[in-house]
Amino acid sequence: MSGPRAAQADTAAGGLGLDPDDLPDGLVVADGTGRIICFNAAAVRITAVPEAAALGRPVAQVLPLEDLKGRRWWELTDPYGGLATRTGQPERNLLLPGGREVLVSARYVRESPTGPVRRLVVSLRGTEARRRTERSNAELIATVAHELRSPLTSVKGFTATLLAKWERFTDDQKRLMLETVYADANRVTRLITELLDISRIDSGRLELRRQPVDLSAAVERHVQAHTAAGQDPGRFLVRTRQPLPAVWADPDKVDQVLGNLLENAVRHGEGTVTIDVAPAPAKSDERGAAVTVSDEGPGIPEESMSRVFTRFWRGSKRGGTGLGLYIVKGIVEAHGGTITVGRGPGGGAEFRFMLPVSTPAYLS
Repeated sequence: MSGPRAAQADTAAGGLGLDPDDLPDGLVVADGTGRIICFNAAAVRITAVPEAAALGRPVAQVLPLEDLKGRRWWELTDPYGGLATRTGQPERNLLLPGGREVLVSARYVRESPTGPVRRLVVSLRGTEARRRTERSNAELIATVAHELRSPLTSVKGFTATLLAKWERFTDDQKRLMLETVYADANRVTRLITELLDISRIDSGRLELRRQPVDLSAAVERHVQAHTAAGQDPGRFLVRTRQPLPAVWADPDKVDQVLGNLLENAVRHGEGTVTIDVAPAPAKSDERGAAVTVSDEGPGIPEESMSRVFTRFWRGSKRGGTGLGLYIVKGIVEAHGGTITVGRGPGGGAEFRFMLPVSTPAYLS
């Protein structure tokens, strides 16, 4: 960028030579007379006003902003004629012509603390990301309320029945009701654990307690747990390619990933569940290990592949909160690894996750 635009960029960025178009948010700068001297690309995208139509015009005409009550924002704020002690306006939700919502904040730059406004700097941000977050949070609350209501109703009903009519039931009937209460309490506990995991993943606070993990042994443990629960041992095929690098990871989190992927394959898939454990190259030439879980079921439709790891995605109507694979992806990425989904050799779903070696610095 050169010429007048370069001068405007230097003025707007405090002489740093920063191109306003590099900024992720909309930037509008007006001079001491209220005429626009900078209107960056993000501002063009958010307001749908061409840069050429904005430069040199009064900011109140280019951005005829209104609050949610229909009042003209510039008349309310009056940056050039209002109180000389004001330094700006906090971010708030305003409306552009046509009813489009935009988040606006302003800064008043003065020569002296109570001097006239020398430059007006306005920041614009779209509300799409915030609305997506709000919708996602609303969906999460609705899902949690629905998932909690069913087991808690069962727990409350059975315990109330036992307390009121204990002597009328046989020991076998009491055992059946208590087993149901126990299973539903475990369901509530799992849901709460999922919610805590989501909170930690979204906030970047997922803690990892790394130690050497034998992925092959971990896979064998999960397969044995499924066969002990009644699954046919012949349904599982475990293939390990040696030598496997020593992966440093959180064993509990790795168990959570393996448990979710194998449970999905058993519950939603069909035929043989194949688990491949093999060395795999990781980013930056670092070595790692990969685990692939595939089945011979109907697989995942192509149009759903991009949504598999999002919140609330369900591959079928056979239970689940739709949060498991979202958590799996967060755990794998917290380890610095990657996870992908595709179609396996048998036509079913195939999940493959890779964990880098991640050896601690003091052992390198």
